[in-house]
Amino acid sequence: MIASTFTGVVRPLQILILCLGAILFIWMARAMVIETRPDGDPLLRRPARSSWLELEILEPAEYEGQRLDVETSLVVGRSSDADQQLRDTFISGRHARFTRDENELLLEDLGSTNGTYVNQELVKGRVQLQRGDIIQIGGILIEVVK
Repeated sequence: MIASTFTGVVRPLQILILCLGAILFIWMARAMVIETRPDGDPLLRRPARSSWLELEILEPAEYEGQRLDVETSLVVGRSSDADQQLRDTFISGRHARFTRDENELLLEDLGSTNGTYVNQELVKGRVQLQRGDIIQIGGILIEVVK
């Protein structure tokens, strides 16, 4: 009777202590990796996400106020294989790609039928976006905001 009670109490405590030890080990290893990273490492220079430029849809009303999250790359289009599917008859299946490179936000047209426009100018190649730019993809207007 005493042995089964002892096992029932001690075994869970042993498992808990092992788990806590493993978590402590992982936390210390992560701290050592971060501390030994060279100063020129791009991960250290990456700006805080809150300072990134963002995209907010202005029109049409069904998308108004929706934000598009560009972590590294975002393909927009009408197709279900686009990262962000937008329903509009003037948008191609894979219409355009937004890319984040360090603290720059870039846009390129992916050979769409109706083109992609920034501030009413047709996009050719990759263009760097600035706060306040208005992007037109089909009948959808997107503003670059902070």
